[in-house]
Amino acid sequence: MTPQTSQTAEILPSGPRIEVFEPALCCNTGVCGPDVDEALVEFTADLENLRSRGVDITRHNLANDPQAFADTPAVSDFLRVAGSAGLPLVLVDGVTVATGAYPDRARLEALAQSASPAPEPGTHQDLGLSAATSKDSAGCCGPTGCC
Repeated sequence: MTPQTSQTAEILPSGPRIEVFEPALCCNTGVCGPDVDEALVEFTADLENLRSRGVDITRHNLANDPQAFADTPAVSDFLRVAGSAGLPLVLVDGVTVATGAYPDRARLEALAQSASPAPEPGTHQDLGLSAATSKDSAGCCGPTGCC
């Protein structure tokens, strides 16, 4: 039997800043009370793995770090729209990249390796929306201004 070697992707030395904004939890680890949350235990281990490799990753819990939620425009805007039920929210360099679920280790590593949180080509749809110009000032209703 050949020993397995763990192949981890190279992390950029000056990679992006990753922030995770979580709902109010009694503890971040998932090991609190009689019920262990395996997803949180795994996520905590994934974060520690990345931190040990030099990734700039921060975790904010709504229960014990509410000021971080208020001080981060993308997060406060998100909470106004989705509420805390939409958490966790993951930002890379201030840009929202994931909501509603914890990313797995592979996704976290991909985010840590990226120079930009921009979506991969073909993963988003251009809706063709643009701001109105002065000649379009009548809006969508035409020159009469009534629909």
